[in-house]
Amino acid sequence: MAKFVRVSKYRHIFGTPEKPEKCYNGVKIANTAWDTNFIAANSKYFAMLWESGGGGVFAVIPHEMTGKLSELPLVAGHKAAVLDVDWNPFNDNLIASCSEDCYTHIWGIPEGGLKAPLTTPLQTLTGHKRKVGTVNFHPCANNVLATSSADFLVKIWDIEKGEEMLSVPGHTDLVQSCSWNKNGSLLATTCKDKKLRVLDPRASTVVTEGVAHGGSKGCRCLWLTDKDKICTVGFSRNSEREYNIWDPKNLSEPLSHQILDSMSGMIMPFYDAESSVLYLAGKGDGNIRYFEIVDDKPYSYFLSEFKSGTPQRGCCILPKRCCNVAACEVTRMLKISAGKVEPISFVVPRKADIFQDDLYPDCFAGNPVETAEEWKNGANNDPDMSFKHAVGFVAPTKSPDFNPTVKEVEKPKTDKEIRDEWEQFKNRITYLEAEIAKKDAHIKELEEKLAANGH
Repeated sequence: MAKFVRVSKYRHIFGTPEKPEKCYNGVKIANTAWDTNFIAANSKYFAMLWESGGGGVFAVIPHEMTGKLSELPLVAGHKAAVLDVDWNPFNDNLIASCSEDCYTHIWGIPEGGLKAPLTTPLQTLTGHKRKVGTVNFHPCANNVLATSSADFLVKIWDIEKGEEMLSVPGHTDLVQSCSWNKNGSLLATTCKDKKLRVLDPRASTVVTEGVAHGGSKGCRCLWLTDKDKICTVGFSRNSEREYNIWDPKNLSEPLSHQILDSMSGMIMPFYDAESSVLYLAGKGDGNIRYFEIVDDKPYSYFLSEFKSGTPQRGCCILPKRCCNVAACEVTRMLKISAGKVEPISFVVPRKADIFQDDLYPDCFAGNPVETAEEWKNGANNDPDMSFKHAVGFVAPTKSPDFNPTVKEVEKPKTDKEIRDEWEQFKNRITYLEAEIAKKDAHIKELEEKLAANGH
């Protein structure tokens, strides 16, 4: 009997690393224990967390700067380790960074990349009381950013005004990851308490929640935007790596549950909504598995696996419009390994030389569809998907204007100022204790007099 083979144009997708001369050598990846991808990219640059002797820094590297990287000018404005970065989806020269110093900074990268160290941010967002672990730009509204912190809060910011728009409580432990849905009306989070939550940020409420994974090693979430499903990756109670697919309206049970393996590294999930392909890259190993996501059971089909003997510490996916259509490249990733960043090209093999329009539907154009104020007031517009890969189409090049309202940020106090303040408080406490002792003695004296008079 003939075996049925499921029809899929992505069934034979395969990954190929770039040649050594097309890689980025000599990188110094940060040595932080925080669960992060360490790298983020847009169509012009990629940013990666950089090792530094003091403070927190990250590097911004143009894609064309391949080969051996000499001394790079760094973005160095944080007072503690940088934990996460994210590029503005509508402006390739704006990037957000967050740090253990409780601040989130917005940086303007000059055209062509950095020529000198950058130490002054365009905007500083203050409001979190503990270290800030994640930053995620809104997919549709201009200048809207979500941050999460060890103070168990998720905050939404208008980065142009430098103001906190919304704050969402409801978490009982450290927030480990955040992901917006397609139009930015909802936000999914995973937490150290093992729960997956769906937030309505404009109502500052948790819409629904459920246990994502049974293991205690941590988990991440990613919104599968075209399917309106959520993928979570984590560990089972037996420390097996696994992934689940969820209906965001019902988090009591996953729609699909799959065991991957028994390795110990965290899984980094990435999703290409135009091809509905989910990529799962394992930290500490060289494997990147990819699955096709479908609307009905079993909801995902294993396609293939990219294997490498070089373990990865971090990965990121480039915007779809960066793909080489002449080579039938459907996804392009950057992988950080020991001392280098390696591009990986995922290709669907085709014999024809003509443009394969079935592989390249219209994709995200990089244009905002609403302002921060419009989104806050209830706008739910879908992202602009008008970018065409066909030869002859010219992508929009003008980014939205960014005119930040810079607010004075209180500078950290020096050791001398802290000691002087402590002495003042100590003297004040001594004075108040003496005054209380006097009042206690006076009260006792009055009580004795009343008792002597028979009262």
